[in-house]
Amino acid sequence: MTALTALTALCPPPAVVPSAPDWLQVEETLGTGLPQDYKELITTYGPGQFCGFITLYQPHAPSEWADLTGPMPARLRGQIEEVRQAARHPWPLPYSPENLFAMGVTGNGDYLFWVTQPASAPDEWTVAVNEALRAPWFTYNGSLTEFLVSVLRGTTSVPFFPKDLLEHAPAFTPSTLQSSTPATAAQTSVSTRTIRDWATANGYDLPERGRIPIDIIEAWKQDNPS
Repeated sequence: MTALTALTALCPPPAVVPSAPDWLQVEETLGTGLPQDYKELITTYGPGQFCGFITLYQPHAPSEWADLTGPMPARLRGQIEEVRQAARHPWPLPYSPENLFAMGVTGNGDYLFWVTQPASAPDEWTVAVNEALRAPWFTYNGSLTEFLVSVLRGTTSVPFFPKDLLEHAPAFTPSTLQSSTPATAAQTSVSTRTIRDWATANGYDLPERGRIPIDIIEAWKQDNPS
């Protein structure tokens, strides 16, 4: 059984998905090949969220926050070292930033990266997950699809993912990527610490880790319209 077969059995894809992108054109735009499992994953599921939490970047998505071919992957690669050096006690990086390719984000601002080694063999790339560009890092020695299967089965537990992630049966929620969902996820990811500090200062009972409730995010946005 392939990882994609296992994933579709565990988490059924939508009956109708957008047309698959021209993968040759996408890879030409990026200047690199992409893992075959990712291309099959996007072709099968299209845009949306796994468990209402994990959003994968899509080629040529309408929102730059979720566009694999847009500025986000390069922007995040550049910000990794900036965030690390800005810390009082910079933490060691498990991978060089130039070997990391952002390809997903969670509702709590955790980023999913490919570890692009070897660069010429995308099907051998593994997965690294990072908590809002800060420590800690979590690594998975397998493909993106294998990672999703393992997480959604509960076999792999990412320490900084919400403990209630699998409270309900795994599900995929389709999206046109034209809603506010990807932008909200990206805004939350950039401002996770800011939102947590604001919530604490304003009397919200918010744990140090875990998913930030949408009502707190909306309250923060109303108090910080700019």
